[in-house]
Amino acid sequence: MTEQRPLLAVDGDSFAHRAYHALPKSIRRAEGRPAGGIVGFANMLLRLWDAEEPRAVLVAWDTLTVPTYRHEAFEGYQAGRVFDAELLEQLELLPRLVEALGFAYAKAPGYEADDFLAAAAVHAAEPVLVATSDRDAFQLARAGVTILQPTRGVSELARIDPAEVRERYGVEPEQVPDFIALRGDPSDRLPGAPGVGPKKAAEILGQYGSLEAALEAGRFAANAEELRLYRRIATLDASAPIPAMRGQTPSWAEASALVDSWGLGQLAGRLDERAKG
Repeated sequence: MTEQRPLLAVDGDSFAHRAYHALPKSIRRAEGRPAGGIVGFANMLLRLWDAEEPRAVLVAWDTLTVPTYRHEAFEGYQAGRVFDAELLEQLELLPRLVEALGFAYAKAPGYEADDFLAAAAVHAAEPVLVATSDRDAFQLARAGVTILQPTRGVSELARIDPAEVRERYGVEPEQVPDFIALRGDPSDRLPGAPGVGPKKAAEILGQYGSLEAALEAGRFAANAEELRLYRRIATLDASAPIPAMRGQTPSWAEASALVDSWGLGQLAGRLDERAKG
C-alpha cells in the first residue's frame, strides 16, 4: 500500500537563487560572510516541511563546475549566465545544511537539479511533490505527481497538475519537451523553431501529436536536427542517481548546531525550539 504522505523533491538551486535575491544582502554570518541565501533557503524548507508534512525530503543540486551533456551538445546552452560570488559561496554550504536537517540530497557531475527531480518523480513511490520554479518540470506532472511552483518569492506556491499544464500551454505534460523545442527557451538560450511562439507550438503539437511526427511530415526540414537536439536538451533525465527514499525524522538539534557554528544565532534558535518540541 502506497504511503499517503508525499515525498517532497526540491530544486535546491532554484529556491536558493530566489531566497538570495529576495532577502537583504546585509544578512551576514560569522566574519561578515554572506548569509541571506542560507537563511532564506532554510525558511523556505521549513515552510514546505510544515505545509506539506512529507514522509521524506530530497533536495537536488546542480554541479556548476562540470558541464552536462546539454552544454557539450549545444554550445549556446545557458550561455551568459553569471552568478554572484556571494551566492556561489552559499550554494556550497547548503547541501551541508540539508544533510544536517536529516534530509537527503542529490548532486553529481553531469546532471542538473531537474534531472534528480525527474528521477524522484519517475522512480519514487507516489505521491510526489516537485518544488521548483523551472517550468521544464511541467513534463513531470501526472496523477500522483504535482509541481509546486513559486509565485511570489518563496512564500506562495501554485500547484501544477496535468490540467494546469494544459491550461497554461495547451499541450499535455509529456509534450512539454516538444513544446520547448519548438517555442524555444530564453532562460536556457534555446532558439526554438524560426517564427514559432507558444501558440503556434501548441497548434503544431495538437495537429501532429509530437515534434517527431511533425518533422516526419516535412515540417521544419531545414531545422530538423537542431529541433531534435533542443528536445533532447529539454527532456529531463530520470536516470540521474538518487538515494533511497526512506521516511525521515528531522534532526533539528544537529541543524541548529551547524548554523550556530556559522554565526547564525537567530536561525539556530528557531531550529533549537523545534528540537525541544
